[in-house]
Amino acid sequence: MTSPEKPRLLIVDDDEKSRIELQEDLAGDYEIFLAEDRATAVETFRSSNPQVVLLDLGLPPQQEGPEEGLAVLSILLSLNRRTKVMVLTGLGEKQNALRAIGLGAYNFLSQPVDLVELKHALKRCFYVVQLEEEYAEMQKLVRADSFEGIQGTSLRMRPVFDVIKKVAASDAPVLILGESGTGKEMVARAIHQRSHRKNGPFVAINCGAIPETLMESELFGYEKGAFTGAHAQRKGRIEMANDGTLFLDEIGEIPLPLQVKLLRFLQEQTIEHIGGRQEIAVNARVVAATNLELKKAMAANSFREDLFYRLAVVQITLPPLRERDSDIRLLAQYFLNRFAIEVHKPHLTFDQDALRAINRHTWPGNVRELENCIRRAAIMAEGRRIMAGDLELSASADAPAFITLKDAREAVDRQWILRALEIHSGNITSAAVELGISRTTLYELMSKLDIKWEKE
Repeated sequence: MTSPEKPRLLIVDDDEKSRIELQEDLAGDYEIFLAEDRATAVETFRSSNPQVVLLDLGLPPQQEGPEEGLAVLSILLSLNRRTKVMVLTGLGEKQNALRAIGLGAYNFLSQPVDLVELKHALKRCFYVVQLEEEYAEMQKLVRADSFEGIQGTSLRMRPVFDVIKKVAASDAPVLILGESGTGKEMVARAIHQRSHRKNGPFVAINCGAIPETLMESELFGYEKGAFTGAHAQRKGRIEMANDGTLFLDEIGEIPLPLQVKLLRFLQEQTIEHIGGRQEIAVNARVVAATNLELKKAMAANSFREDLFYRLAVVQITLPPLRERDSDIRLLAQYFLNRFAIEVHKPHLTFDQDALRAINRHTWPGNVRELENCIRRAAIMAEGRRIMAGDLELSASADAPAFITLKDAREAVDRQWILRALEIHSGNITSAAVELGISRTTLYELMSKLDIKWEKE
């Protein structure tokens, strides 16, 4: 079994005796590299890539001043800004130390150096290096597992990503369907970011959060004097989205009279301010979202059928978190990495009981509920681990108060079918073998339980 690599430390000092003494004192904890001037310091730095450099500012040919040492500092940091450089200065030379800090040095120590103080300073410095390296690795993982900021690698999300890629290149209206908290606005932003409009505005409006009496002016704007309190002309959200993307969240909450005006805008790409008579051309791509069943709303005559078909040229349905088994832990870790930095607990991890609780929970509030849960747990956790109790996931939240045997059976069937499909990358034959049933039976169950799966 190979021993772990020691952290790498470069000592730059023109005094050979000092270099050797420091090497002997620190060799037990670090892999030591030595240099006595600018040329050897740069060469050794390039070849050894040390995480920390201990740099004497008094280097030849100007041992009596700091200029050569400061020059070496600048060169090393230009080669790798993440390297931590601790400078050594003479007593009473605080001004030189401050100049070094201004150039990017991590810390300074006065000579002659107290060995105990030096060891403590180096230990703290390498600890910071470790934290930064771990954070950088975490960021790589986050980027690797995300699609335009949307976290997810499960097969249930791949069709979503495929549709985003295809639809982003066009200006076709998009309707995003999904339960509350599934990330509909993030999908809308991903479409915007991948479109030719990405340098234009992304204007979002939550139609369910605005009183009906104010919604028309919010959407279409108004002229001065159009109504009491209209002291100046004001653009509406539609006009603000010109040359960009307009995101209409909770579109099902728009009252019928405004649905007519919105339909006219979608057809003609023009609007009129309240109190105005001039038609204003607006070039905006419309993305709408809802957690309502709009077809039921159409049947109840509370949502216009012609508006629905104008908005739903392309539909994207987001799966609830409970159907994204393999993403739950990924998302939990992503949120923990983020919030642990925010609350200054960078080494915070999940206890195994906490992970089991996260996997058991059904997450009725979807990704938004998970995010808020992990944020709260990171704040409340004591020590280096998030415990199950920190998550505050009550048993009552995990399941309905009452469930029929039929519903319970279907819920279990659905869970295990989705899990088998996930494990076998959507291969129906392999999933059927895993479940101990025939391909025909699996297809029948998928149809009965409305499980839709895109073929790889």
